[in-house]
Amino acid sequence: MGFQNLFRKKTVQDILKQVEQNNSDGKNALKKHLTTRDLTAFGIAAIIGAGIFSTIGKASADGGPAVIFLFVFTALACSFAAFAYAEFASMVPVSGSAYTYSYVAFGELIAWIIGWALIMEYAVGNITVAISWSDYLTGLLERNGVFLPQWMQMDYLTASNGFADASALMQGGKSFTDLNTGLQTAYTAWNTAPVLGNFHFVADLPALFIIVVITALVYRGMKESRNASNLMVVVKLCVILLVIAVGIFYVDTTNWDPFAPNGINGVLKGVSAVFFAYIGFDAISTTAEECKNPQRDLPRGMMWAIIICTLLYIMIALVLTGMVHYSHLDVGDPLAYVFEELDLSWMSGIIAVSAVIAMASVLLVFQMGQPRIWMSMSRDGLLPAQFSRVHPKFKTPSFATIITGFVVAIPALFLNLTMVTDLCSIGTLFAFVLVCAGVLVLQNKPNIPRGKFKTPYINAKYVFPLLIVIGAVYAFTYNKNSTLAFLNNEKQINTPEYIVTSLNTEEKQTVIQFLKANDVEKLYTELNDLERMLSLSQADETAYIDLVESLPISQDVKYESGFTLFKHKIPMYIFLLVLVFIGIWTWRQNLSLIPVLGLTSCLYMMAELSVWNWIYFGCWLVIGLIIYFTYSRKHSKLNLQPV
Repeated sequence: MGFQNLFRKKTVQDILKQVEQNNSDGKNALKKHLTTRDLTAFGIAAIIGAGIFSTIGKASADGGPAVIFLFVFTALACSFAAFAYAEFASMVPVSGSAYTYSYVAFGELIAWIIGWALIMEYAVGNITVAISWSDYLTGLLERNGVFLPQWMQMDYLTASNGFADASALMQGGKSFTDLNTGLQTAYTAWNTAPVLGNFHFVADLPALFIIVVITALVYRGMKESRNASNLMVVVKLCVILLVIAVGIFYVDTTNWDPFAPNGINGVLKGVSAVFFAYIGFDAISTTAEECKNPQRDLPRGMMWAIIICTLLYIMIALVLTGMVHYSHLDVGDPLAYVFEELDLSWMSGIIAVSAVIAMASVLLVFQMGQPRIWMSMSRDGLLPAQFSRVHPKFKTPSFATIITGFVVAIPALFLNLTMVTDLCSIGTLFAFVLVCAGVLVLQNKPNIPRGKFKTPYINAKYVFPLLIVIGAVYAFTYNKNSTLAFLNNEKQINTPEYIVTSLNTEEKQTVIQFLKANDVEKLYTELNDLERMLSLSQADETAYIDLVESLPISQDVKYESGFTLFKHKIPMYIFLLVLVFIGIWTWRQNLSLIPVLGLTSCLYMMAELSVWNWIYFGCWLVIGLIIYFTYSRKHSKLNLQPV
């Protein structure tokens, strides 16, 4: 087989013909239950989850009341991508989401890559939601006097890393009671866990429980999943509206001044966390075959879900930042926190229960999406035939659903929440980028059957280059210092916690003695906590830099510089290079503005993620390519057809 076979494409006509064949024989057909209302409910179920019950607090603390603009920006980026998804869903109304769309636009290899990325998106996303659900449930149980052992409610990596960091800080003089709550619980979980040899049995058992329950529900059928999702959506919408209705009477408008305390950088600081709240809308597209009228209902369901959720996020953000000062909102459960601060504990209880329901509904939608991706890939021969097996009674992809349960349940016992959140985000953004690019590739191609929905065309030839120029002017005027620091790779000073955890016990004692010996202002006389000693001067940036520079430790511990610093900027340089290419492509091909903006905004959010996420994502893709070249390429159904 030649190089061209790697990019062999499926035609829209062949895909539609296969759907008709499945429907006529009934053997591999999925039942059609879903309407616009159901799809909108699925979208709300997926979007209204951790974002409104958890990450909105950290985002509000960073950006102040102006965090509402972050929700608007993220919603616009997702809306641009949603237009592209809706156009493809209308053109190719089958399960498979971005995988199927890429098969039409780019060919088999790219389709495999995006399908493999979607496997990570949904699997890792489910892990994230399951871990968050576990946190909410254990918090609710503790409020009611039920305390599970710490080793039963924490993942292995968090406990292991937390134990190491806590031990390092205590070696530096910090007492256990002065550690933050997260490190205390991790240290306790590691020390109290059952031990087999050198292995500490720390596992998130509540996460395992909810995955088993949701997988069983998804296995039973779309109708049952739809009914459960609709019920959970009604419950959490009622609670959110209650929060707004009650909270609005406690809003103090003086808390909205200043509106943007940390400027645009503070607002955009939480972009990745807030984006994670929105990614669920693309799971709607995986249900295309189960829609009664997919060409009409899918676009409407996506758009309504994004609009409704954005309005709710904005109202909640304004109420929260009005009820208490934004600086107090960096907590894990901000909705419950603000009502506890105002002595409305009855509301906190209601919010805690609704948070558990909300997270379960998010997991339900994500857990539905994954098997349908696998089913589509199996139908094309890229995965074994078992993955496309449809249950004769329940009419669901039964084998794929069970495998999804195992793929999510096992890692959820051990993986760290932050790691899986970022991995899910980069996989999703990659899918969004290819879907937007797919619409642009097919934009001027003849003989492509078009659906009832088409993205409004606005010629980006002049508009997009102008936007690039405006961005460059802003970067070198209003944001000049940060831009030059980025380009010149200026060294950055490390935090007190990083410095302390990088030193061995002897080095820590040496630094403590040095600080006390040079303590002119007698700040450290009563202290033996190195992290606290360094933190005393952190409020004054100049004083902190002078203090760290004077310490008898290596420069590598004091500063991040050279390639160690530059590697974190590689994703942004990739974005800037691709931005130039997109500008040239837009100018020469008169591309449509909306998918171009979707492509650009999603690439920008990818660039904001750590380089380690790009490396982990790259490793995942390499594994996928090995599977493709050893199995999928030979078993592809297109391999049996002449090219």
